[in-house]
Amino acid sequence: MKRLVYKDLLEWKESKDRKPLILKGVRQCGKTWILKEFGKNNYEDVAYFNFEGNEALQERFSQDLNVKRIIEELSILNNKIIKPEKTLIIFDEIQFCNKALTSLKYFYEDAPEYHIVCAGSLLGIFLSQPLSFPVGKVDFLELRPMNFYEFLLANDEEMLIEYLNNNIEKVPTTFENKLQNYLKNYYIVGGMPEVVEKWITTKDIEQVEKIQDIILNSYELDFAKHAPLSDTPKLSLIWDYIPRELSKENSKFVYGHVKQGARAKDLEDALQWLISAGMCYKVNKIQKPNIPISAYIDIQSFKIYMSDIGLLRRKAKVDASVILLDNKEIYKEFKGAIAENFVLLELLSLNKEVPFYWTSGNTAEVDFIWQLKDKVIPFEVKSGENIGSRSLTLYRQKYNPEISVKTSMKNVDVQDGVINIPLYLLWNLKKYLYLDNNINLC
Repeated sequence: MKRLVYKDLLEWKESKDRKPLILKGVRQCGKTWILKEFGKNNYEDVAYFNFEGNEALQERFSQDLNVKRIIEELSILNNKIIKPEKTLIIFDEIQFCNKALTSLKYFYEDAPEYHIVCAGSLLGIFLSQPLSFPVGKVDFLELRPMNFYEFLLANDEEMLIEYLNNNIEKVPTTFENKLQNYLKNYYIVGGMPEVVEKWITTKDIEQVEKIQDIILNSYELDFAKHAPLSDTPKLSLIWDYIPRELSKENSKFVYGHVKQGARAKDLEDALQWLISAGMCYKVNKIQKPNIPISAYIDIQSFKIYMSDIGLLRRKAKVDASVILLDNKEIYKEFKGAIAENFVLLELLSLNKEVPFYWTSGNTAEVDFIWQLKDKVIPFEVKSGENIGSRSLTLYRQKYNPEISVKTSMKNVDVQDGVINIPLYLLWNLKKYLYLDNNINLC
């Protein structure tokens, strides 16, 4: 499957200032696969080493950090000579060996001719011992679950994507229906590569959900594996609460809703653990949309979203048929939550920065406030085709933003300074923002 990070890996390979690379990301998002695929296509050979439970491998780094000795011994373990610039060295699950992390500094300083890429969970890197981390001596990339653009690629829709890239006007009805159906499928399946592959090859939702359940169970096993024993019950409470919180009309995270009587000091460490593990994202409220936005954060008010839309759907126990058939009567409350979570993940894939949200007392709430270069852009999310928005109107009256965005199932539209971009075209957002004045809606 094609991943957008592949282009970044190619740029890393050709960089004159190349350092050992750490590809970090939530578990099961495809880090190992993409590194092996990259190595297979761009190097004479790949030397793959997995540190998890591999004492013989970890022993190679326990004596000293002499790069020449390490390479010689890794070549023996690899049963083939590791050649400078010709062999891609992959250190998988590097967080299980702190000295291997430290060694990256010496590879950078003493042997930059060796190309080294590492895969590690966000949590594992976060928990690595402070003295082991080679600050300033490594490059970073982050891999997330597949976004909707990558989902279309996985479904062999290159021609459709090319057409949409070259025509940013209204989407023809035939393509509009097709994209809406793909989006519903994406809501069901999500972006975990193994899940996507199973869906594409079988179209069997039962098999898809089995894999989703395995991933969700593996996440919960990580609670016991990595977190302090006393925090495990708290992690489970918060993890189980997220889908319930998102389905509420006011989805502001309240510690007391997770557990009756709980306060921030009781649960905030456990919540930060989940965020550091990449399992969820924290979207803070801002008091006003001035630059820099970070100066106007209200740290007491925030929302929590999950890192994968399919896992959110499965964890919330929303039956796939409800989404596919768009059963509004029993799905209407959670439909908005799925759309909001989807938009957050699409914005993250475009800008790599978590956006914010804005409220005005109890009278108005704008779902996302996104900074793009020197512009602060409000986003109002609608799950259907009804794009009326009193909140965005109040925001615009108050702050007069240069650009305002609504995103919904409605086709491309520009009215009174507000551009509506279909949910299924958010991956092309920047083109619409830069060219919105030239869109022909006739």
